[in-house]
Amino acid sequence: MNTKNLKFTLFVHLYGLMKIPLVLFVSPRVVEAGDKRFVLKIPLGYRTKNHLNSMYFGALGIGAELSIAAAAVAAIAESKMKIDFVFKDFTAQYLKRAAGDVHFICDEVEVVKSLIEEAKTNPERIERKMKGYAVVPSVNPSEPVMTYELTLSVRNRSLKS
Repeated sequence: MNTKNLKFTLFVHLYGLMKIPLVLFVSPRVVEAGDKRFVLKIPLGYRTKNHLNSMYFGALGIGAELSIAAAAVAAIAESKMKIDFVFKDFTAQYLKRAAGDVHFICDEVEVVKSLIEEAKTNPERIERKMKGYAVVPSVNPSEPVMTYELTLSVRNRSLKS
């Protein structure tokens, strides 16, 4: 793990500790934090597996949300503005059992950043559908086990509408 990914992992853990403690329960790790792509790993273990020894539905949901939320939190921190975000809806297609450590991949980091950039000057709530997918690299790194879509909703608290 390179220094940037380690710092980002610590950031995700600190954010989880302060805002959403359940995030820490699944032990997420940042694998890649680039300008175009964000990859987050959740290990398959005692806390995250179900009775069939595959990743539990709730852990998959946390990973999907975090793959987009971490990019949003980083963009908001860079903006130095009071911008709130929430996910309005969540749709997922479970294609195969996730029988190993799962990597959640968001290739729309640029879209997240542009949404936060737009929120800097817009007092209204802004929403965009964001897509991602999950793979189990130890089984097949190119075949998704899950695809997901979340609507990211942001609003600049410092601007009154």
